[in-house]
Amino acid sequence: MNGPKVKICGITRLDDALAAAEAGADMLGFNFYERSPRYIAPPECARVVTSLRDRGLVTRTVGVFVNAPPEFVLSTLEMCALDLAQLHGDEPPAMLSLLDERAFKAIRPRTPAEARSAARRYTRDEAGSRALRQPALLLDAARAGQYGGTGATVDWSLARGLAATYPILLAGGLRLENVGEALRTVRPWGVDVASGVELAPGRKDHKKVAQFVAAVRNQPFDEASR
Repeated sequence: MNGPKVKICGITRLDDALAAAEAGADMLGFNFYERSPRYIAPPECARVVTSLRDRGLVTRTVGVFVNAPPEFVLSTLEMCALDLAQLHGDEPPAMLSLLDERAFKAIRPRTPAEARSAARRYTRDEAGSRALRQPALLLDAARAGQYGGTGATVDWSLARGLAATYPILLAGGLRLENVGEALRTVRPWGVDVASGVELAPGRKDHKKVAQFVAAVRNQPFDEASR
């Protein structure tokens, strides 16, 4: 589908996964970081994904990992039949290669210089060429000692600079009220939302999910203008 992609993250329940997929979300995120209020155990995630597939829903699925060993990431991707891994901790660039490029990196830069440096580090393959992953990066808000899920908004001017060069997922503090402005300002490859469409951590508001997806779809989008 043309236009920005939508990732609904922090899925913990089958009914929320179904609501997001039926609303037209392009990607669903499952968080395997045990300290997160949106944590889901791999066997439960496997049941949710199997149920989605059995219903003919083929939304891309993403596992969110924080400083997990590559063996655990690979085994979880296989167990849950997930498409991609989102590395949301302090993982080194080499881990992307260890995961056979089935992964992309979340970064939380505080300055444009940090953003450019992190982007270069995490979007190069072993030969030094720019990797062609889509998304190449997820951009989240920087909060000391926290690995996302804060509800804090990213510096959109910083994000705009990255989005002009890389296919990024924009995260951090997005909700129905500001996603249109975020898209017009940043022009990202896609947007990622968790707390902005929730009743409580890990429990989605199905009406907000549908409204958020519709708000993204209703934004004018011209690939040539990016």
